[in-house]
Amino acid sequence: MKTAYELAMERLNKTAPAHKLTDEQRKELAELDSQYAAKIAEREIALKTELGRTAGDFAKQQTLREQMAAERRKLQAELEEKKERVRSREG
Repeated sequence: MKTAYELAMERLNKTAPAHKLTDEQRKELAELDSQYAAKIAEREIALKTELGRTAGDFAKQQTLREQMAAERRKLQAELEEKKERVRSREG
């Protein structure tokens, strides 16, 4: 008996067969992950430092937290876009 996950994966592969990645594509994807993890960490460190300087100013702290979340989402979206370009290239 197949699990719900296995059945869903079968249906998914029928509609959009899995694309095999080349070694070079895997390497590029890993490099992108590494680069963007570093970018995200760098921004978070800078914003956390700024957050520490605003002790007691709750409005400013909330603004910085929102900025940190927005920048993280933006960088994650950039990363996914670049990864999708790598994946869609013919190997």
